[in-house]
Amino acid sequence: MTTPRARRPRLLGVYSWLVIAYLCLPIFVMILFGFNDTKGKFNFAWQGFTLTWYRHLFDISGLTNALMNSLTIALIASVISVVLGTTLGLAIGRYRFRGKGGVDLVLFAQIATPEIVLGASLLSLFITLGVPRGYLTILVAHVMFCIPFVAITVQARVVGLDRSLEEAALDLGATPLVTFRKITLPLIMPAVLAGALLSFALSIDDFVTTSFNAGQTTTFPLWVYGASRVGVPPQVNVMGTLIFVFGVALAVATAFGNRRAERSSR
Repeated sequence: MTTPRARRPRLLGVYSWLVIAYLCLPIFVMILFGFNDTKGKFNFAWQGFTLTWYRHLFDISGLTNALMNSLTIALIASVISVVLGTTLGLAIGRYRFRGKGGVDLVLFAQIATPEIVLGASLLSLFITLGVPRGYLTILVAHVMFCIPFVAITVQARVVGLDRSLEEAALDLGATPLVTFRKITLPLIMPAVLAGALLSFALSIDDFVTTSFNAGQTTTFPLWVYGASRVGVPPQVNVMGTLIFVFGVALAVATAFGNRRAERSSR
């Protein structure tokens, strides 16, 4: 007879899978309705299976341009955020300096601040400086809210590093730059990649901050919101599915790469 204690792990596993299924349900619906053979503007009722929308993915020029804007902004913002956030994370994770507590406070406050506050404050700044809103202001806004996530992720990794490896490299004649490139960077690379993926995900689906600072530029979330009042085409589901699949594949590849790197370093 199974004891209550023996049943607990099984019940916990079932509960965990039910929560995961609940969280993934909207994604499954999105993927399913990317194959819906809808006849009208609204893609809410299942009318049959078709691959038509995958073959005509880029037929709507406005949607395609919005997707390209989101992808390029997310990519550029991720690169800039990784460069600035990694150096900032190294500084606050390794060195003691005047104002370090204030820097930590600002980083965590940036993450905790509601997006509407950030979007409105950036809008006020751009209007005060006379900066026309558009692609560039969206990029600046995305870099601003992505940097803290990269910095804090890298900081957490740096705190646990073994400094003796870097000291040994310096004692053997390596310059600080060579030591960083061959010792420090590989050690913090899992955190850098995690920060880059997080920045890309946050940027590509941002709506609130972007809506304040977009001007005449349209991103994928803004286009979908505008189209929702007249009917969202199935291509939106297809593009969302492809973005989701790409993100999952990239995350899995990164996880396997990090695991292989940890095994090789043992």
